[in-house]
Amino acid sequence: MTEIQLKDLTLPRRQADAHKGQHGSLAIIGGADGMVGAALLAARAGLLLGAGRAYAALLAKDAPSVDMLHPEIMMRSTDDLEALKQLDCAVIGPGLGLSPSSTAKELLEIWLSKNIPLVLDADALHLIADHASLVNLIKARTAATVMTPHAGEAARLLQSTPEYIQKNREDSASQLAKEYQCTAVLKGAETIICANHQLFLNTTGNVGLASGGTGDVLAGMLGSLIAQGLNALEASKLAVFLHGAAADSLVAQGIGPIGLTASEVAIEARYLINQFKQK
Repeated sequence: MTEIQLKDLTLPRRQADAHKGQHGSLAIIGGADGMVGAALLAARAGLLLGAGRAYAALLAKDAPSVDMLHPEIMMRSTDDLEALKQLDCAVIGPGLGLSPSSTAKELLEIWLSKNIPLVLDADALHLIADHASLVNLIKARTAATVMTPHAGEAARLLQSTPEYIQKNREDSASQLAKEYQCTAVLKGAETIICANHQLFLNTTGNVGLASGGTGDVLAGMLGSLIAQGLNALEASKLAVFLHGAAADSLVAQGIGPIGLTASEVAIEARYLINQFKQK
């Protein structure tokens, strides 16, 4: 297994005369009732990490029509978002919900059938674990698929237990990548990434990341990097390393680990990626 090092990471390229369309279009699908914040965190993180366009389709009945903190995010209905031609990556799952209605499952079926890279997170992973038809759609995909489970979600996907996953993290990441034909990002202390029979270990990060919303931020960051042109593996390595490094940087400044917030991580990640590019 290879430890992820900053010197080995690939950064998105930017040209002086570029326009926003050359920096990728990212879609976030989720934010059901009571969980709008999850999708907004992902969309904001994608915007802060450099996506040229960030869209969000929020499922909640009372979803806002604008994000007052970041009005740059373009809100769309799920139908309008599905019709967009210029999307370069979609993140599905933050706050997607697991209600008895079939809305979430139907949306997942639609997006799994699209020929664009996908980041599958949170509730999307639970739905996949529950429905063999969704697994078949994943296996039939030709575009890149990234799955970002924590130990509990990985246990459901592999019909195992969180305890087993934690004791066998390398094997579990490998099994996820093989069974779902994806880039697997097994989150937790020392996140493991597996793709193409390769394993990578991330050593950045601290306990401050054990708080609500940090996984949504990671998913948005990862989707943004794919939208900007990185392949699934390189985007996963950079997003995971940067996510952890942002938490480490904040703690070094005296911000956290207690009370460290996902929003702070996203802002610090923006600062760090610009520092990385300068170096």
